[in-house]
Amino acid sequence: MIAIKDNIAAVELQISSACYQAHRHADEITLLAVSKTKTVELIEQAYDVGQRAFGESYVQEAVEKIIALQNKTDISWHFIGPIQTNKTKLIAEHFSWVHSIDRAKVAKRLNEHRSAQDTPLNVCLQVNISGEESKSGVFIDELPSLLTTVNDCENLCLRGLMAIPEKNASQASFIKMQKLFESLQKQYPTMDTLSMGMSADLQLAINAGSTLVRIGSAIFGARE
Repeated sequence: MIAIKDNIAAVELQISSACYQAHRHADEITLLAVSKTKTVELIEQAYDVGQRAFGESYVQEAVEKIIALQNKTDISWHFIGPIQTNKTKLIAEHFSWVHSIDRAKVAKRLNEHRSAQDTPLNVCLQVNISGEESKSGVFIDELPSLLTTVNDCENLCLRGLMAIPEKNASQASFIKMQKLFESLQKQYPTMDTLSMGMSADLQLAINAGSTLVRIGSAIFGARE
């Protein structure tokens, strides 16, 4: 039996400790519970102890969960995985946040499928901050063009940036992301979210101004 309540409490304590060391307030940080591959029952357990933001990476699996839990209208569903263009309709119709936009074609398709009567889709652009060829994300020199495209999409709301720094990255990589985010906030006033940090690099991310951390196995147990 996975003690979801205890796990969330432990993660929240870890966040509070990291914030204390970074001279920040814990209420500045949103905990995104990464529920991909996990059951509806486990999500309900997290919901019952107050967790409201959940992250998914597999579209079909996620849509089934979203439909099953549609009576819980205050859940905020975040898509955080790589985006295939043939899945943009489902993502636009079912999610309230997307963290992983890294090319104009995906942004335009999400915009088209998010009907005008819906609230805008909150989006973050995934930045390949470590410059890894094998990793998703837009390279920094290509970011201005993508920002312009997204900002011109009337059914998208540009909320910020997301990054997954390379394994064992130093604090410098996170600071680089922080400086990029802060420089863009001056140009794009709707940007308020820096989605950065997982269990292994939580302290580094919070030190560098992350406002949203993505935690999975520490809450739900190891991936199956």
